[in-house]
Amino acid sequence: MYATAAHIERLKPPGRRAFLPWLFMLSGDVQALFKGKTPLPWLGGAGAAAFVALYVTAIYTSLDERRRHTRAPLLALAGLAVVTYALGVGYAGNWLLCFPLLSLASGIVLRGGRRTLGPVIIVLSCSAGVISGLRGGASDSLTVSYGTMLSGLVTAAILSLFETVAQLRATRQELARTAVEKERLRFSRDLHDLLGHTMSVVVVKAEAVRRLAPKNLEAALGQAADIEAVGRQALTEIREAVTGYREGSLATELDRARSALDAAGIEAAVRRSGPPLAPQTEALLGWVVREGVTNVVRHSGAARCEIEVRGGMDRIRLEITDDGGGVGSPSTATAGPGGAGGGAAEGAIGGTGLNGLAERLSAAGGSLESGPGGRRGFRLVAELPVDMEDPMEPEVKEARTA
Repeated sequence: MYATAAHIERLKPPGRRAFLPWLFMLSGDVQALFKGKTPLPWLGGAGAAAFVALYVTAIYTSLDERRRHTRAPLLALAGLAVVTYALGVGYAGNWLLCFPLLSLASGIVLRGGRRTLGPVIIVLSCSAGVISGLRGGASDSLTVSYGTMLSGLVTAAILSLFETVAQLRATRQELARTAVEKERLRFSRDLHDLLGHTMSVVVVKAEAVRRLAPKNLEAALGQAADIEAVGRQALTEIREAVTGYREGSLATELDRARSALDAAGIEAAVRRSGPPLAPQTEALLGWVVREGVTNVVRHSGAARCEIEVRGGMDRIRLEITDDGGGVGSPSTATAGPGGAGGGAAEGAIGGTGLNGLAERLSAAGGSLESGPGGRRGFRLVAELPVDMEDPMEPEVKEARTA
């Protein structure tokens, strides 16, 4: 039965102690030393002790993240190589099994360095084969050479695989965290734009009720009914924003803009031309209309506001202009495909207002420009490509499932 991906992720990488049992390959040589079957047993014993000490040092320091990139693993590996060649040339026999252990240690120390590990393993394998052939026979040469190459490459591959899995797991967690942050930013922008526009309309219509009540009770009651309708609609939109399924309609936003401007005593001229738009495009342009008209009502002191939507073959252009005196108007904000704008509407905090819109349009391949519209008034221009995908949608889906 094949292991699943989740199964593989739950596996733990081999620790430092997992490589110590391989030292039992030298048990036959150690027994020969104690039985006196090896010439100069004290020298052989010193070599075996040095080999074990350097082998353990190389493995422990290389598998310790704090010491892995120091010189300690390389120095221990170099010393281990010297002892291995000395034992192999001086004693031969079963001491030639030190070469596979040296290769295993090389795979641990040099893992991840393809340009270094490959040549080192080849040199060790060839030299082990040559020494075995000279001191033993052809069969010993092939066995030791093959074992030397295989032990180093397999060890390096296994450790590299576990490290890659760990990196992928960390990357996935980082992507999920980023997606959650983007979803939070999207929600904060939506909520800011929803409440900012709604409260502006409610304030304007409440002022209209106060002005009309002494003179025309029926008109004042009509404005009060509009306040109730706006409040109910705002509650619905906030619920939709919380659940994440809100898709603004540009036509609806244009109608609301006209109503808000009329209630504020500003003459509204709304023109729209061009082909039908994708829902994502309409949603973004709807946010621009909402924010732009809110700024006109709050800050401009204008008598007339024009909203024009023009659709072309490749780009959609939305332009909002007013003839206000410019007092309290938003500062200039520009954004293109390469970056978000730097300005923000008055009262915008931390990337909301025009700043937030500039970032969202820029991420969708569009642009947002705002500034004085000639001698008087203010001008806001947004452009988007006709065919676009919602830049927040992939991150939103991932964040909801994280």
